[in-house]
Amino acid sequence: MFKRSHLRKPDWLKVSIPSGDEYKTIYRILQEKNLSTVCQEARCPNISECWKQKSATVMILGKVCTRACRFCAVKTGDPEGILDPKEPDHVADVIRSLGLKYVVITSVDRDDLEDYGSQHYAETIRRITEKNPKVKVEALVPDFGGSEEFLRVVLNARPFVVGHNIETVRTLTPYIRDRRCSYEGSLALLRKCTELDRGIITKSSLMVGLGETIDEISDTLMDLRNVGVRIVTIGQYLQPTRKHLPVQRFYTPDEFDEFNKIGRGLGIEHVISGPLVRSSYHAAGIFG
Repeated sequence: MFKRSHLRKPDWLKVSIPSGDEYKTIYRILQEKNLSTVCQEARCPNISECWKQKSATVMILGKVCTRACRFCAVKTGDPEGILDPKEPDHVADVIRSLGLKYVVITSVDRDDLEDYGSQHYAETIRRITEKNPKVKVEALVPDFGGSEEFLRVVLNARPFVVGHNIETVRTLTPYIRDRRCSYEGSLALLRKCTELDRGIITKSSLMVGLGETIDEISDTLMDLRNVGVRIVTIGQYLQPTRKHLPVQRFYTPDEFDEFNKIGRGLGIEHVISGPLVRSSYHAAGIFG
C-alpha cells in the first residue's frame, strides 16, 4: 500500500539545529526536574523555534508509550505501571520557573494503568493552575480506552482547551495508527468533550503526506467540524527514522494554504496549516 522509496526533502522543510541560550535554559530546567517534552521525544522540527520563545509541550506519564503507531518516534513498550508521583508538582514548578502564560500538556498512552493515567493527568492540571493561577492549560489527551468516566476526570480539572489528534484520514487509520486507536473513537471522544462541557474548546490535528487524497482531507475536516472541533492544525508528515512509514508526498506551502481555506470554508473557527505545523505549534497564539 505504501511506497517504500524515500523522497528527497524539499527546501521549505529544512530547519536549523537546536541552539541558543533559551534552548539551553529550557533543556537544563527540564533535566533538573526529570521531565520530558514531546518536542524531544517525537523529534519535532520546530523545537529550536519554540524553545527560543520559551514555549514547550510537556509530556507526562513517562517516556514509554504502550501503543505503537507507525508514524511516531516516541519509544513504545511496557512501562510496567510505573508513575512518578512528583511529576505533577515538577511540571507546575517548571512552568512557574519559565514564566509561561499558556502551556500544553500531552502524554504517552498508558494502557497498563487501570484508569489509563487519567487521575495523574488531572492532578497535573490541578497542580499547574494552583501554582500558576493565570496560566491557561491545553490538554492534548489520549483516548483513555474510550472511557467517558476517565475523560470526565480530566475535564473536571478544568483545562482551557482539550485536544485529541485524529492524526490521519479514515481509510489510512488502520495502517498508520495502533490497532487500539480508531478514527470513529477519536471523533467520539471529541464529541463527548463538548457534550460533557459546553464551555470547553476542542482541538485536533491532521498529518498529510501519507497517501491520502484531497477529498479525504476535506472529509476529515468536515467530520471534525461536525463533532464541534474549533481548532485544527494540519502539517506535513516527516519520517522520523528509517523504521517508520516513508513519506508518500510532500505538499507545497501553497497547498497548505488551500487546506486552510477548505477548513475555514467548512466552518472551523481556527485552522493552522503549514508544512512544519504540529498539534501544539503556536498554541498560545490563538488564546494566549
